[in-house]
Amino acid sequence: MDLDRHDFQLDELVQRIKSNDNRLVALQVPEGLKMQALEMMDKIEDDSDAKVILAADPCYGACDLVHDKMRAMGVELVAHMGHSQMNIDSGMPTQFISVTYDGEPEIEGILPILRSHLSIAQSRIGAKISADLNEEDAHRIFLDAVGRFSPLKATKLGLVGSIQHLHLLPKYKEMLEGAGFEVVIPTGGDRLTFPGQVLGCNYSGDNDEIGHYLFLGSGDFHPIGLVLHTGKPLALLDPYTGDSSEMSFGRIERILRQRFGLIMEIDNAKTFGILIGEKPGQMRRNLAIRMKRVLEKHGRKGYLLALDHVSPDLIDFYPVDAFVNTACPRIAIDDSVRYDKPLVTPYELEVALGEKKWENGYQFDEIP
Repeated sequence: MDLDRHDFQLDELVQRIKSNDNRLVALQVPEGLKMQALEMMDKIEDDSDAKVILAADPCYGACDLVHDKMRAMGVELVAHMGHSQMNIDSGMPTQFISVTYDGEPEIEGILPILRSHLSIAQSRIGAKISADLNEEDAHRIFLDAVGRFSPLKATKLGLVGSIQHLHLLPKYKEMLEGAGFEVVIPTGGDRLTFPGQVLGCNYSGDNDEIGHYLFLGSGDFHPIGLVLHTGKPLALLDPYTGDSSEMSFGRIERILRQRFGLIMEIDNAKTFGILIGEKPGQMRRNLAIRMKRVLEKHGRKGYLLALDHVSPDLIDFYPVDAFVNTACPRIAIDDSVRYDKPLVTPYELEVALGEKKWENGYQFDEIP
């Protein structure tokens, strides 16, 4: 990743600092950009009279905002770098700073993948799932990486990306339409600021007219969540490397088999730790309380545990049989192998208890 090709848009922040005569500012930066943090601090301090504190704890997204601790230090303004504002309030004045990357990969390598995915989508038009399924068939649908959801109405290509690359979407939409695809840049709910944006916890722009996806971005974090949520084929175009690829159905099926195994494992569990995230954008207290009531309904015991950061060393020692995660949805999916005890999502708990059915397909835990 060539960090010199990122545009860190600090001018508006500096102007706000000057206008408000802010003297102490906190800078919050995602992990991938932290090596540039000191350079950003120099820029802000050189162009204003403010002193800058780097909030050096891990930053997992726009849901993970600094709040009470920085206020106690006397911070007047938080500059949050590289994410977009969500429908949450941390209680601190916060300015979100856009970061863009200038890479524009060629589309030729991705076209064969998109054509094969279009064929898969076309095969799903009018498909139906029988209402009368035996347990084996229901399990098979649960484990199916593609085709788990309602029949498609159309086979449009959904064009999405991570926030550093969203400025490219209109140009790529035009190029892909020129290559013969019907392309839509989906618009999601309140948690998503821009058309085509996806988050690790929210893919609300999906609909039954989109038959497959192209993601502009790097890494597997967003792609895994997108396929788990939608059950649709996903092609990947990396602006950093120019590489064309796809999210392997085999990999998604392995994740689903892991989730299947955890659901089976908690069938006889009697006691559960119910994790509540303390981060402003992850706090789902009502969901956690509902999980406690569902457990009580089935003769199980649930303990509500609130944490700012969830990790094995902070919870594995509790004498419970399993954990239910209502904090960041990706903790249970991405990190479950790190924990000594089963760590499941609310949906997975409800399947294990018979509150929801296998044959409806896997439901990704999402924060709306």
